[in-house]
Amino acid sequence: MKGKPRTFFYVYILRDINNKLYIGSTNNLQRRMFEHKSGKVFSTKSLQEPGLIYYEAYNSESSSRIREKRLKYFGKAYQELRKRINGGMEGAG
Repeated sequence: MKGKPRTFFYVYILRDINNKLYIGSTNNLQRRMFEHKSGKVFSTKSLQEPGLIYYEAYNSESSSRIREKRLKYFGKAYQELRKRINGGMEGAG
C-alpha cells in the first residue's frame, strides 16, 4: 500500500567562496538551494557562489528548528560540527 511520501526537515550549512557560512532549515532542500543560488533569499544575497557543504535530516520540523537554533548560537554544537566539517574537507579542493 502506497501512502503519502515521507517529509523530512533539513538543517543545512552553506559556504561561499570567501568561507562565509550560513545555517538554515527547510522542508525542501533542493528548492531551497535553488532559491539561495538564484539570489531569492535576503539573508544569503551577499554570499558569493554559496554551496551546500553539510546537511542533517529530521522527521519533525520542531527537531530541525531546535538543531538550527543550537548551531546558530555558535555554542558547543557548532564547534563540534565545525571540527567535523573541517576534518572532512582536509585535502579537498
